[in-house]
Parts: sequence; C-alpha cells; structure tokens
Amino acid sequence: MRVVAELPRPDCKITIFSMNGKYIIKFEKGSFEQTYKLAEMDLLEGLDGVFQLLDEEFIQRVVSRFDEMLSDFSAAWKRQDA
Repeated sequence: MRVVAELPRPDCKITIFSMNGKYIIKFEKGSFEQTYKLAEMDLLEGLDGVFQLLDEEFIQRVVSRFDEMLSDFSAAWKRQDA
C-alpha cells in the first residue's frame, strides 16, 4: 500500500492510498478513523476523480460522523462504569 496524497485539514486528516487496483481514502480524527475503498477502474479521471468525490459536503458529513462515533463510544464506556 502506498500513499498517493495527504490532505491535512483542521477538522480531520485525509490520506489516499493505492493498493491492488483500489484507492483507499482514510479519514482520521483523534483515535477514530473511517475508510472508503474505490476501484481504480471506476474512476476514469484516476486520482483526480478521488479529489472530485471529496467535496466539502462529503467531508463535513464524515466529520459529523466522527462526532457521532465519539458520542456512541462515550456512551458505551459509561455503561461499563455503571
């Protein structure tokens, strides 16, 4: 797996990998991560096609999902303390 692009942002880190004919898009925030896989053949524009998918609306939804993940994890942690 090789890194083909890194997009640091204040709200999350985005890393794009290439491996076995797939682009892997990894979003990281704190101890959480989300991963999306796309077949390279599905994107006629190659890596530029990945960048087109990563519009601001999509990224904001991903960041919002991180908040939900934290909330879910915190709730599970609190249930263990009870």
